[in-house]
Amino acid sequence: MSKQLIECVPNFSEGNDKHIIDQIIAEIITVEGVSLIDVDPGKATNRTVVTLVGTPDEVCEAAFRAVRKAAQLIDMRKHHGAHPRFGATDVCPLVPVANISMEEVVGYARNLARRIGDELGIPVYCYEFAARKENRRNLATCRSGEYEAVRERIITPEWKPDFGPAEFTEQVAKSGVTAVGARNFLVAYNVNLNTTSTRRANSIAFDVREKGRVLRDGDPITGKIVKDEQGNQVYTPGSLKCVKAIGWFIEEYGVAQISMNLTDITVTSVHEAFDEVCRCAAARGIRVTGSELVGVIPLQAMLDAGKHYLKKQQRSLGISDKEIIKIAVKSMGLDELYPFDPDKKIIEYILQKGNQSSKPLVDMTLTSFAEETASESPAPGGGSIAAYMGTLGVALGSMVANLSAHKRGWDNRWEEFSHWAEKGKCYQSALNALVDEDTRAFNRIMDAFGLPKKSEEEKNLRRMAIQEATKYAIQVPFKVMSLCYESMQVMEAMAETGNPNSVSDAGVGALAARAGVRGAHLNVKINAAGYDDAAFVEDILKRAAEIDRLAAERENKILEIVESKIKG
Repeated sequence: MSKQLIECVPNFSEGNDKHIIDQIIAEIITVEGVSLIDVDPGKATNRTVVTLVGTPDEVCEAAFRAVRKAAQLIDMRKHHGAHPRFGATDVCPLVPVANISMEEVVGYARNLARRIGDELGIPVYCYEFAARKENRRNLATCRSGEYEAVRERIITPEWKPDFGPAEFTEQVAKSGVTAVGARNFLVAYNVNLNTTSTRRANSIAFDVREKGRVLRDGDPITGKIVKDEQGNQVYTPGSLKCVKAIGWFIEEYGVAQISMNLTDITVTSVHEAFDEVCRCAAARGIRVTGSELVGVIPLQAMLDAGKHYLKKQQRSLGISDKEIIKIAVKSMGLDELYPFDPDKKIIEYILQKGNQSSKPLVDMTLTSFAEETASESPAPGGGSIAAYMGTLGVALGSMVANLSAHKRGWDNRWEEFSHWAEKGKCYQSALNALVDEDTRAFNRIMDAFGLPKKSEEEKNLRRMAIQEATKYAIQVPFKVMSLCYESMQVMEAMAETGNPNSVSDAGVGALAARAGVRGAHLNVKINAAGYDDAAFVEDILKRAAEIDRLAAERENKILEIVESKIKG
């Protein structure tokens, strides 16, 4: 069963004293099974946003220890900062990451909240999906009046805490209140303005945030506030759904910002928020100069942003993820205030880096990979090389597509070639992953042969493990064959319709892909010889032979096109 993963993003009301921040972080890293993803202190906000990911029980334990330490070190009676807050650990949301439902995360959040209240004596409100009362779903409502209102609020029946004391003791005066929630992935995102005016920044924030601004009679600034029949203020909604926003001045950088929480990036993406703030700011005579990502962001959000701006430029989308991310960073000015490091800001990259026990083959230099292949070690072997030949082959096809999309005079065809480049990139990524997967498949066989075989039970288990590993070692190169053959459609299309100056590259790509098919076929056959299921072997060898035949036909067709175009 796949491991359950959740994210926790506690916000601590200290952003200046590194000694205090370090002590809180030290509590988190003592818990095994938890990865510390990001620590983002803010001087002006006097607040540190921490991101950790791991298995649910371990994450909750790490969060509890951090909340306990924050309550010991932070005195809310002395706290001042630009960000709304009401506790030493202001908020502590849990977020589903992998193989876990929101309902399950709600259970963990409420258990954590109960433990904080009972064991630490800190008043706790549960919010978002973990809310036990409907009027507590919204964090801003729970935090209304901030720390200064806690004394009066927690003793009222309406705002009695969900857990912990309902009285303003000396201990509560020091620790304040904590909000524990369960929510979807939230992106904290700030947009920088060429103004120092908090009032003007707030005006733009009210333009875009879902809640909007208070409706007034007559003058929108000084007019009488409109109220409904129940006496509640009436709001004119803003332009962006699932967005919370305020304006503030960041003394550290000398600029005003629109500070946003994007609570559902499937509804309003980061790039949509950036573009809309640009539009609203321009309407008020203000220019956006860049933006800032607080905490981490999913890879797909960055890729979507990069592709959005590439489309605006009528450029091919079939380029590497690294280049797409670079376009996103530059387009939104994410590096204006400080460098943007994808390895420290994109959650998949952080987890991938933390989970690597050894360096993957595909991360080696060309020279190191060749030397490793030539060494006395049996892996990487022919299977990995076949997969990499396929990777290089379709990479050449994608190159021709990208060159064609950028060719002078062919501007009206950029989408056509972008489509082929993206298709090629998909094949390239899949084949690249199989370079290491083939080596892992071989190692699984070796591990199986190394199992003990003293008793009959051990012999049976060993035999089953060998057969299971052998089957997988057949399936991996068969997949390489299939992908290499399918990828040849990119080279064929580029030989026929791509930039004629690069037609030879399409030809070389076809040759490399065909070599990948043939090389992987050899691995399918040699591994099939050691598998006992005759029906499975017969079927997969038949399908492999057919792919090999079709690949040879496609290779000949592509080379005929290439040769004819070279001859003119």
